[in-house]
Amino acid sequence: MKFFVDTADVAAIRELNDLGMVDGVTTNPSLILKAGRDITEVTREICEMVDGPVSAEVVAEKADDMIREGKTLAKIADNIAVKVPLTWDGLKACRALSDDGHMVNVTLCFSPAQAILAAKAGATFISPFIGRLDDIHLDGVELIADIREIYDNYGYETQILAASIRSVNHIIEVGKIGTDVITAPPAVIKSMANHVLTDKGLAQFNADWEKTGQKIG
Repeated sequence: MKFFVDTADVAAIRELNDLGMVDGVTTNPSLILKAGRDITEVTREICEMVDGPVSAEVVAEKADDMIREGKTLAKIADNIAVKVPLTWDGLKACRALSDDGHMVNVTLCFSPAQAILAAKAGATFISPFIGRLDDIHLDGVELIADIREIYDNYGYETQILAASIRSVNHIIEVGKIGTDVITAPPAVIKSMANHVLTDKGLAQFNADWEKTGQKIG
């Protein structure tokens, strides 16, 4: 399972990248706003740091405008994946950009039917938003399972990129299903190291070591 980091915070990406925990990065207009930096500047910096795909999202709503914006974003670096929404115009843009040799991440997927269309349109990645489905009392993890089954049935090469990850449990559950990629905020990825029994065991070891009166080095 590949780990993409869902942020435009360069410092947070660098910390995880130095540990080998970053296979790619996803950004969107909301994350760019939060970073408070020029989209071209921050995206270029991320692309120089990370070897894998870096998703940069178009903001236009019409296909021709999406294609124009996508080509502009793709010029930032060779590892840009142009991010387009799962609308009919977005699918048109996906086909055009994919045919032009660009990686395309089709985002805001909420149904298996949408995922099939994205694969047919040549998407490199499909991004089902599991957390947002959970928010409206639907099963986001089940969506990943449905897409996995359909893609495997027909040999679609589009990679499933589980997005809107809210918890470690989300990561484990979609990993068991066989998602190709997860994208999550840095805090969620780092929280994978946490376990109450690890903390308890470490506290016991430290207490016992203190009683020995010894030092290492």
